[in-house]
Amino acid sequence: MRTIGGYSLLFVKGLMMGAADVVPGVSGGTIAFISGIYVELLDSIKSINFQSVQTLFTRGPRAFWQAINGTFLLVLVAGILCSIFTLARLVSYSLDHHPLLIWSLFFGLIVASIFYVSRQLPRWDWPQWLSLVIGTLLAVATALSPPLQVGASLAAVFFSGMLAICAMILPGISGSFILLLIGMYSVIIGAVTRLDFVVLGTFAVGALIGLLLFSRLLSWLLHHQRSNTLSLLTGFLVGSLLIVWPWKRPLETLLDAHGNTVVITRELLWPASYAQSVGDPSVLACILLMITGLVLVLALEYLGGRRDPF
Repeated sequence: MRTIGGYSLLFVKGLMMGAADVVPGVSGGTIAFISGIYVELLDSIKSINFQSVQTLFTRGPRAFWQAINGTFLLVLVAGILCSIFTLARLVSYSLDHHPLLIWSLFFGLIVASIFYVSRQLPRWDWPQWLSLVIGTLLAVATALSPPLQVGASLAAVFFSGMLAICAMILPGISGSFILLLIGMYSVIIGAVTRLDFVVLGTFAVGALIGLLLFSRLLSWLLHHQRSNTLSLLTGFLVGSLLIVWPWKRPLETLLDAHGNTVVITRELLWPASYAQSVGDPSVLACILLMITGLVLVLALEYLGGRRDPF
């Protein structure tokens, strides 16, 4: 049973998950993963099923709420939504005007996360190494995939919600980045800033259905194939470093259907090369932000009670 302080901390974790989900390249699932609530989140979502609905009608709302771990979900989702609706403009502005600092912060966070998650495995045998390689290659392939344009119909918004939510709950694979790849990121961010409830509602229904389905698979894998699943997820984190590397420049861009510039390909650079071809690499500031990301992970690990969250 959580105390008021425990729920306050859970709300903060929700805020961090929401902030991460807004950034194309960072997954809210990563925050849940390293803060000790990942399996509880998956199991709570999985508990929303026919049996729990049956409990609602046979034993009442209180029993239903307990069956689905309702207070946990309510507090966490409140933190996520609060973060998304308050930070969408800030994150968009920061990515446009201070991209090196934002990417450096998340790069440090993910590097520390890799070490944290990999320590959850007692040993690494060849199946775990193979899963690590597969996860890394999948994340790299996602990072290098050229963007598509699927249109902005409500059907496209619905299915993009299903796809993005699957990525959002996977550590290392960003739902926002998936939306960017299929040309829907500007549509959804625009709907958030305009409070377009038709688009947001359609997206939310798709996300809810995708979440209820995909969480069951992930929960089963973590309970029955723990080592291979953790090593696969570690690979996702390793591959995502390619997405959040701070010093990069766009090589090819195009305008989407809404007039927004979408980067097709990027070139990753060392700071010295970045200084020659782009501008000030802000090395010291970037290193400080990377260290900040490392410290945040250590703080989340400490606040999570240093228990095994898996």
